[in-house]
Amino acid sequence: MNRILLVEDDKGLSELLGQLLELEGFDPTICQDGPSGLAAAQSGNHDIVLLDVMLPGMNGFDILRQLRQSSDVPVLMLTAKGDDIDRVVGLEIGADDYLPKPFNDRELIARIRAILRRTKDNTHERDKETSNDSEQVAHSDLLLYPRRQEAWARDEQLILTATEFTLLLELVRHSGEVISKETLSQDVLGKKLMPFDRSLDMHLSNLRRKLPERLDGRPRVKTVRGKGYIWLD
Repeated sequence: MNRILLVEDDKGLSELLGQLLELEGFDPTICQDGPSGLAAAQSGNHDIVLLDVMLPGMNGFDILRQLRQSSDVPVLMLTAKGDDIDRVVGLEIGADDYLPKPFNDRELIARIRAILRRTKDNTHERDKETSNDSEQVAHSDLLLYPRRQEAWARDEQLILTATEFTLLLELVRHSGEVISKETLSQDVLGKKLMPFDRSLDMHLSNLRRKLPERLDGRPRVKTVRGKGYIWLD
């Protein structure tokens, strides 16, 4: 049973969401303020965190910033409807996805399962292709371990979220090929690419910042306007 941490200060909404999550087979824990939400998120006892932006004591952005210093637990931000700034900021500091309020119950459950699927089930599927924990995907100065979701560059481990690692792995595995945004959104984020959705772009931007410069000075990823992205050989 997947354990979900819900950090939401609206008592009525948190109770309804807690009931929904239980009905869907999840094990929810509810926190209604920032400090207790951060402590619970840092405990390592949850498979995913649903994090509201506006919270008493500490807002969702500050929680996420501190959380990302020590944990790569998947985070789904709950943002105000139409507030694009909140969504961009959340993705920039490490959220895996966002969902604007008010949202449909089915959409919330679908997003949760998509995130869990790409951070766990997809890893398990890749494991079936390997016989031991030594599987490596090597490219230039990068060394990736899909089973452990670890990425290394020049003997230094990169601190990546689960989404960033999955994106990096997809790009490297298709090195030299143009991959469409639609394909990456489906394979990495587990959802169809929607108009004005910048989630994929923000995750790639975060990944680019975390990757060291190539020794030859060339970019690692090139944007092919109107088509997608290509990982350069």
